Amino acid sequence: MTEIKTTETVRTTCPYCGVGCGVLATRHENGKITVAGDPDHPSNFGRLCSKGSALGETLSLDGRLLYPEIAGERSDWETALDLVAHRFSEAIRDHGPDSVAFYVSGQILTEDYYVANKLIKGFIGSANIDTNSRLCMASSVAGHRRAFGADTVPGTYEDLELADLVVLVGSNLAWCHPVLFQRLESAKAANPALRIVVIDPRQTATTSIADLHLALKPDTDVALFNGLLAFLSEARALDLNYINRFTEEFENTIQAAGPCEIGAIAEKTGLSRQDIALFYKMVARTEKTVTVYSQGVNQSVVGTDKVNAILNTHLATGRIGRPGMGPFSVTGQPNAMGGREVGGLANMLAAHMGLDNADHRRIVQDFWQSPVIADRQGLKAVDLFKAVKAGRIKALWVMATSPVDSLPDADGIAEALTECPFVVVSEVTRDADMVPFADVLLPAAAWGEKDGTVTNSERRISRQRRFLDLPGEVRPDWWHFSEVARKMGFEAAFSYPNAAAIFREHAALSSHRNGGMRDFDIGAYKGVSDAQYDALTPFQWPQAAGNAASQTRFFANGGFFTDSGKGRFVPVAFRTPRKLERAYPFLLNTGRVRDQWHTMTRTAKTSRLTSHIAEPFAELHPQDADRLGVSPADLVEVKSPHGTALVRALVTERVRPGEVFVPMHWTDQFASQARIDAVVAPETDPHSGQPGSKFTPVAVSKREMAWFGFAVLSRRPEAIAADYWAIAPIENGYRLEFAGRNEADLRTVVSALGTFGDDQLSIEDTVNGSFRQAFWQEERLQAAFFFSRRPVEVSRQWACGLLSGEPMADNRRSEVLAGRAPADRPDPGAIVCSCFQVGCNQISDAARCGAGSVAAIGETLKAGTNCGSCRSEIQTLLDTLATESLDETDLAKAG
Repeated sequence: MTEIKTTETVRTTCPYCGVGCGVLATRHENGKITVAGDPDHPSNFGRLCSKGSALGETLSLDGRLLYPEIAGERSDWETALDLVAHRFSEAIRDHGPDSVAFYVSGQILTEDYYVANKLIKGFIGSANIDTNSRLCMASSVAGHRRAFGADTVPGTYEDLELADLVVLVGSNLAWCHPVLFQRLESAKAANPALRIVVIDPRQTATTSIADLHLALKPDTDVALFNGLLAFLSEARALDLNYINRFTEEFENTIQAAGPCEIGAIAEKTGLSRQDIALFYKMVARTEKTVTVYSQGVNQSVVGTDKVNAILNTHLATGRIGRPGMGPFSVTGQPNAMGGREVGGLANMLAAHMGLDNADHRRIVQDFWQSPVIADRQGLKAVDLFKAVKAGRIKALWVMATSPVDSLPDADGIAEALTECPFVVVSEVTRDADMVPFADVLLPAAAWGEKDGTVTNSERRISRQRRFLDLPGEVRPDWWHFSEVARKMGFEAAFSYPNAAAIFREHAALSSHRNGGMRDFDIGAYKGVSDAQYDALTPFQWPQAAGNAASQTRFFANGGFFTDSGKGRFVPVAFRTPRKLERAYPFLLNTGRVRDQWHTMTRTAKTSRLTSHIAEPFAELHPQDADRLGVSPADLVEVKSPHGTALVRALVTERVRPGEVFVPMHWTDQFASQARIDAVVAPETDPHSGQPGSKFTPVAVSKREMAWFGFAVLSRRPEAIAADYWAIAPIENGYRLEFAGRNEADLRTVVSALGTFGDDQLSIEDTVNGSFRQAFWQEERLQAAFFFSRRPVEVSRQWACGLLSGEPMADNRRSEVLAGRAPADRPDPGAIVCSCFQVGCNQISDAARCGAGSVAAIGETLKAGTNCGSCRSEIQTLLDTLATESLDETDLAKAG
């Protein structure tokens, strides 16, 4: 491996969501890495979100896995890989190729995905490879294939800016795809005629930009869009020319949709008749309509039908493949699309070819010159781990993902892994929740050390470039697979010298016997040299050999990839969501928060990203909280037949009564019992195999505690003996929320956290049960503890700033135990802007002093002027302050 020069800037791609933002990473002589948005990248034009902006702060080697391990003991690559190859070969010999499986990730690069898919499908002869992308976009894949004949995203990001109506369905774009949201915000500012509709059961940061928010009942999208299709027909807003020339099955589909009975649709969806009618009229009257959909559509047991209900409306109006119009699936992970391109799913082949298509199987096997080719679907994620539990999988390789955190029925997944005879884990982080299950642990390259390509949601392929040296004995993921393949006897087919060689082969396969018959074709790049690969600029596919690079859209004039060449309308019938049981009367919805990513192995390395939301929570409607006797900041148990989570109550009208929202990020590394996917039911869509992560019946109850605690600590304790805890990094240390059922255990819990200093100060009130204690070492605060019989009322942001490292005079030490900011140090309040650490109190004060707009707040405090991810929250806060001001004015008039 060549050494990376210092003080050079490398163009690479962000490793977070599917937007695929270009990043400029600069490595300085002192070892520091700074990150900025790439102004020349066509996905983001220099914009970054809070997570992308903080990438340079997440690159430490703390907690890194640096060498192979066998049975928890350090080993070497030769020994570890020999064992992997032997155990997989042994399982195949004794039990057949379907006794082994790979479970990979949208976090790996296309080249990694390609080698894994080639090995298992073309040389082992099984399709038992699936990916955590099954959890985020499999329903889109299935819907695309049913309607278009291929997994094709028709449009581009530019369509969001060219549209006159953007419909966001099941998408909290502001938090989950922030840069796209920023582009949409800018488009709305430039075009006052642009209207935005948000369809989501929850009120989110995205609804701040909406002209209409449709808070429908969960899993009733099909009823809403079938009704829209019927309305378009009855209002004569169809494009009959497009329907007749380019599509089939319209009559059956319109018949399945039924008549547009607004009252019946209102009853099914829980929406008002007026809002439904307004939405339908907006779509009927607006040619340039883009429908963006994401996990609220996909993560459902009827997800594929939801997708096709949306696609039907665009096919019926011919609003597809033209500037400013079309359906648009936005993916959750940085390389979910790249995985789709190389057949990373159990039901697909490389280059968007179908595993169920004999001609496609012949094309791939001929190109690979492989001894076998998988001839039937493999096991999709949920079914794969059921097979592990049943003992049918004898050897399993998990790469770059943590199914014990992210798959539904996560505790059941953990049990299955415990019983699996042989488990290989390729991992970056030593403390990941998957590590204890590994018989062989292989150290993988992280972002900044990887070299390859990723594909974003608009079909744009970009380079992830290495700008850091590989630490320890770390190796890239593609190398892991290639070396095992060589040891299994397939050396000739897996002798790749670098990622560029894999990319050339991937590009060549895409054009092999293609001739325009398949959508995915990047044959123009099959002959790139290593130097050309290193210099590769972002491009959209398809790019067939001999064609000039261009921005492309699909299906404006037909050209579908079905057998008939016509787009297919898919008749879908509304299925009433299952009724909740008396024992589980609440509906659980899961999702993301703004500044965290997946299981936080990267984002929790920087205090900037944990300052916004530092603790797992459950959003409860005030009516439900009142009925349950739950007050804000109480601890609540969220329980299903599959598992239990314990999180903090956030009482808010953002959720509908009877529903509860819990974020997906917290693992056993950061909280005592917050793995919410342990609660989620393992029910899947019958077409896509995607789990319904947004619809699980649960019980919610208050968890009584004898005491509650909050602490700031200069180091992370080795053990936390409390019944509940959640920990997060802060500047110079950690913040800890914890609680216990037994008051007698309080001092034992504190003692178990360790010794923090020789000099201490404490105060206790036995009447109200409060106890506070602080420790200093050489006049520097090392720890401060605050306890109460109720949730601790301490200014968190002020307390987190106490570990500044500055000496503290004796006469100021009592301020620490006061638990609130002194007059000369105003409390910033809960952090809203992560980039500049601006709190809600600061924004409120600035607004009361005349900064009444997001722009004015930016000028005054800088909040919202860097990545922009917090602007919707600033606007919401300003709106709330304005409402409170009006209420006060009305009261004054009434008085």
